[in-house]
Amino acid sequence: MSGVTEAVAEAAGHADAAAGAETGADADAAEESAWDDGLIARRVMGDGERPAREESFQPRGLTYDAPLRARLDALRELVGLSRTRLDGQTLAEAGRVLDQAAARRGLSERHTVVAVAGATGSGKSTLFNALAGVAISDTGVRRPTTAAPLACSWSDGAAGLLDRLGIPGRLRRRPLQGTDPDPRMAGLVLIDLPDHDSAALEHREHVERMLKLVDAVIWVVDPEKYADAVLHERYLRPLAGHAEVTFVVLNQTDRLPGDSADLVLDDLRRLLDEDGIALGEHGEPGATVLALSALTGDGVGELRDALAQFVAERGAAARRISADLDAAARRLKPVYSAGRRVGLSERAREEFADRLAEAVGAGAAGEAAERAWRRSANKACGTPWLRLWRWYEAQRTGPSAVQAESVPVDEEATARQRVEQAVRIVGDEAVAGLPAPWAQAVRDAAARGGEGLPEALDELAVNAALPARKPPRPGWWPMAVFVQALMTLLQVVGGFWLFGQVVGVAEPNLMAPVLLMLAGIVGGPCVEWACRMAARGPARRYGQEAERSLREAAAACGRQRVLDPVAAELLRYREVREQYVRVLGVVPPMGGRSTATGAFTVGGERREPLVPSGG
Repeated sequence: MSGVTEAVAEAAGHADAAAGAETGADADAAEESAWDDGLIARRVMGDGERPAREESFQPRGLTYDAPLRARLDALRELVGLSRTRLDGQTLAEAGRVLDQAAARRGLSERHTVVAVAGATGSGKSTLFNALAGVAISDTGVRRPTTAAPLACSWSDGAAGLLDRLGIPGRLRRRPLQGTDPDPRMAGLVLIDLPDHDSAALEHREHVERMLKLVDAVIWVVDPEKYADAVLHERYLRPLAGHAEVTFVVLNQTDRLPGDSADLVLDDLRRLLDEDGIALGEHGEPGATVLALSALTGDGVGELRDALAQFVAERGAAARRISADLDAAARRLKPVYSAGRRVGLSERAREEFADRLAEAVGAGAAGEAAERAWRRSANKACGTPWLRLWRWYEAQRTGPSAVQAESVPVDEEATARQRVEQAVRIVGDEAVAGLPAPWAQAVRDAAARGGEGLPEALDELAVNAALPARKPPRPGWWPMAVFVQALMTLLQVVGGFWLFGQVVGVAEPNLMAPVLLMLAGIVGGPCVEWACRMAARGPARRYGQEAERSLREAAAACGRQRVLDPVAAELLRYREVREQYVRVLGVVPPMGGRSTATGAFTVGGERREPLVPSGG
């Protein structure tokens, strides 16, 4: 019965349109060149009104407010910084939002494009005709009835918008115009979409494409399909963030007896709430939910008033772009939002330096430097007889043995396995908590730096090999050498004196030469022992300095080859995170950090600092 009634209403509407077209044919022919929006269902307007109306609705580009422009700029910067780190599919939605925002910005700001969408048999075409005041869209029993999007523009200047939607001129209409049309509806462009559950694939493709381009959507549901899973899971739930540009209309309430319409409407509100769609109740922003009957006209006036107010605000396009930005940011959250504090801690850096120092043999080099100092002290302050013996041993065994003692004894000082392990560990520390694409970029940077690190550490170890230079001589060494020479002189004088007594050259007196010889023989080793004890402290400090120098050289090499590239990747991640936060519409205080913990809050969610720890 509903389909028959709709068919009768359609026939009546077509008859009225035909009568109006016959009576005003001459006037229409004279003004045909002034219309750029396609066919006209009915025009009732005086000649004097036309120029003023056309002048008042000259298309002018849409102007976004400063916060929205800042968010778009941040998204554009975010996409640019991420192209080399993320695949094109991940950034496709963000690129689409930027393209749509740029395209919509160049079109009329005085027009609001509202699509009427619904399932088969929901009566959306009937509602479309009721809002236009004339039978523009075909209605009937045959399903699906609407095969292609049909546009109805209440005012001039919408041609660019309709061209963007891909609606040809033959599918563009005008509403029924009276002598005193409602000025609040000026600027409305209503689009009748095909059924979203149509069996024809082309119809569903039209719906998918149009829903991404229009400024707002009127979802028409009927008492039988208002809880349809396809509607809620495929359309309403993914577009929950677009609540402010969404109307949900329960049609065909004339088919519900008594207070059943209120019960169904309440259940519809419950389902929308489960979908995450905010409902615009008590003056709060959100979706507008109404119940009406397009066939009888009950409630249509309330929807027309809501649309008139919605269009008069001229903010639907910007709100739609803002909602698209929110949706794109939600999709990008897994690749930009870290689950914990990210970056290299100071402890991780120190452990990396310790592992490199161990790999390069800094400890063994320090011990070798300490031994070299002691050997120099013994050589300088030892007895001449001991030095003569050492010279003899060196001549007999060759200098290679002495040289062998000077180099670090750890044969695996720069073993590749140790270096690779150190690089791998520091890479794992750096990527902890990072999203997968940025974690992979950090690992790659660490791996590239670690490729030539073992060879560089080998070169450091060779350059640090001792004796590369003689240890410094302390100020007390000349005095010790003088005393040691004096002890040797006592031995020589005592020996010659005793020899002279034996051969009869000197007067016999054994006590004096023996005492001199004993003083020299005992004093020499005593001086050597004292110098050895005095050299222990400086030798240890010299060894520690050599170890520290080699450790710092290894750490500098590791920092240049591994830590700096890793820090550069973390800094890049920090930049994209800051842009991502701006896309969300949040400007963190103090440059994104609190003075206490370095954290900030975004949308009620606590965010951790972006800068890697330790610089």
